[in-house]
Amino acid sequence: MKKFLPLLLLVVCIACQPKAEKDVTKFEVFRGTNIAHWLSQSRNRGIEREKFFTRDDVVAIAEMGFDHIRLPIDEEQMWDEQGNRNDDAFQLMTNCIDWCAETNLRVIVDLHILRSHHFNAKEKPLWTDPAEQEKFYDLWRDLSKTLSVYPNSLVAYELMNEAVADDPELWNNLVANATKALREIEPYRTIVIGSNRWQSVGTFDELKVPENDPNILLSFHFYEPFMLTHYNASWTGMKGYTGPVHYPGEILSKEEFDLLPEEMKEQAKNWVGKEFNKEWILEEWQKPIKKAKELGLPLYCGEFGIITGPAQEDMLRWYQDMIDLFEENGIAYANWNYKSGSFGLLDGDGKNREDFIKIISGK
Repeated sequence: MKKFLPLLLLVVCIACQPKAEKDVTKFEVFRGTNIAHWLSQSRNRGIEREKFFTRDDVVAIAEMGFDHIRLPIDEEQMWDEQGNRNDDAFQLMTNCIDWCAETNLRVIVDLHILRSHHFNAKEKPLWTDPAEQEKFYDLWRDLSKTLSVYPNSLVAYELMNEAVADDPELWNNLVANATKALREIEPYRTIVIGSNRWQSVGTFDELKVPENDPNILLSFHFYEPFMLTHYNASWTGMKGYTGPVHYPGEILSKEEFDLLPEEMKEQAKNWVGKEFNKEWILEEWQKPIKKAKELGLPLYCGEFGIITGPAQEDMLRWYQDMIDLFEENGIAYANWNYKSGSFGLLDGDGKNREDFIKIISGK
């Protein structure tokens, strides 16, 4: 019997080992905020970029009551045009994740803008050039070399922000191939996948999700009604509109429209007499809710918010309806965004917008 004792002990030790990674680690999020204009959509570099977002911000986010951040990163910040890493940007990214680990925050790393794809660009080589598609997969392979050291419970990967393809199958194929590439090296990492055309709710029924993969988080964005959320936004068709806007109820009455200056009427004419409320929002969400239920996958709203401009009372009522609906339907969320003068939980002077924080953090 003694000669078999080492073998018996080996079998017992193996049986007593912790369960496989897929069983013991799970990425779960509920309430979060986006860290915009830091490693994405910003020209800041060097010390100016370092100071924009620090460990103190991570601590503040945790103290507000959030459990995660969505961290947008852009290709042009993380890699040069030859595909070489910009080590300073990678260091900031990992610093941020380490700070989050210290404060019990989870992180969704979101590959936000590619050189071959900007959600509002007219030309998007990502959809037409196989070399750009392979480059996209390689970017994630390279990110994985750094991020794979973090537990699956701490970090998730969002393949790409707001894909905009004329043919939804182009996005579905890219999702399938990118997921396959990542699964070869990280079988159990949570991958966040959104719908085509700005992650809109209306295209969710066209999204093809990789089959038999439980480690997927489905994501949509929601900025409706657009007249409210992008009031006088300089990059949109609402630029220059400074007239009335209301929520809930009739967003713009006929009487108010008639009193508008002629130059604003063209922008506002399609909104006259339309009504928006909590019930309308929930109806808009039905496609992603249905998809998530059919597949047994969690659902996430990775962006929502209102630009500064409308009356605060209207903004707060919209935010409250959004948060109530997220909670009532078991949808995790991250507002757009944490720190900016237009959409931020902090205003342009870095001061907390307490009324918004109270609602969005669910306190």
